[in-house]
Amino acid sequence: MSQPQAENKTEFSIHPRTGIGHVSLTVANLENQVLFYEKALGFKVHWRKEKQAGLGAGSADLLILNEAPDLKKYRGVTGLYHFAVLFPNRRELAIAMARLFALKVRNSPTDHVMTKTTYLDDPEGNGIELYCESPEDGSWTMEDGKYETRWADGRWSDGREPLDVDALFKHLTDSDRIDVPIPPETKMGHIHLHVRDIPEALDFYHGVLGFDVMGHAKEFQMAFVSAGGYHHHIGLNTWQGAGAPPPPDDAVGLRHFTVDFPNQSSLDEVVKRADAAGIPSNQTEDGLLLQDPSQNGVTLRTMDRGQ
Repeated sequence: MSQPQAENKTEFSIHPRTGIGHVSLTVANLENQVLFYEKALGFKVHWRKEKQAGLGAGSADLLILNEAPDLKKYRGVTGLYHFAVLFPNRRELAIAMARLFALKVRNSPTDHVMTKTTYLDDPEGNGIELYCESPEDGSWTMEDGKYETRWADGRWSDGREPLDVDALFKHLTDSDRIDVPIPPETKMGHIHLHVRDIPEALDFYHGVLGFDVMGHAKEFQMAFVSAGGYHHHIGLNTWQGAGAPPPPDDAVGLRHFTVDFPNQSSLDEVVKRADAAGIPSNQTEDGLLLQDPSQNGVTLRTMDRGQ
């Protein structure tokens, strides 16, 4: 089955090679978090200084951790639902999941048909998805405000079936080790956000930044936007409640995530649109920081900034 098609496009669509770069989190205990991501998820520590650390697959940072004192986990607020780490194939996902099972890290293997995935939380409650693509198995659509998934043979699915872990583990060989770092091809596939209002969020991510709307499932209170026809680079939901406030300053969780553009001209076009819309911005070391309407931090930059 084919990939889902964009429901609509702005007069300007974001460059098709735009993607998500890294996710920056505020954490209460840097040492514990680094240990978790290194040992349980196989991330490499790229750098560390004072109360910060950058981690990933050996090249560009995928995750930046920033320690701050006296933090709490809040519910009923906007922010991170999960960030999604994309593995290059089923074998590499199987290695990552086998490591979780060996370490007895609680996770929830799920079959989204066109992706195979598992969900878990880090020690401070930040949501994580580990996944690989499997478009040969089927696809999903969002029609008439409903989310529907079908297998390639036409069978209907709710898109949230338990993953056949035994079948996935058949991609492993006797020589595969589970105590190895994630492969260098691993990248940040997408991010999923809690927002206070989906149409408002779409006005920002679609109407201003230019991501294409891949679907809006009103019954699910969820929408997906992407660049270049990908199923989604950014997920949006109101599962913390319509009108949810932003987290307080002493909250653990999302600081910002980066939207990486392939070149300066594609970034400049979006910056002009943001300026014309009157959206405040702040130039940081990572790039140009904006806040979406739900106060989620979005940093715009070119890809070479993250290399």
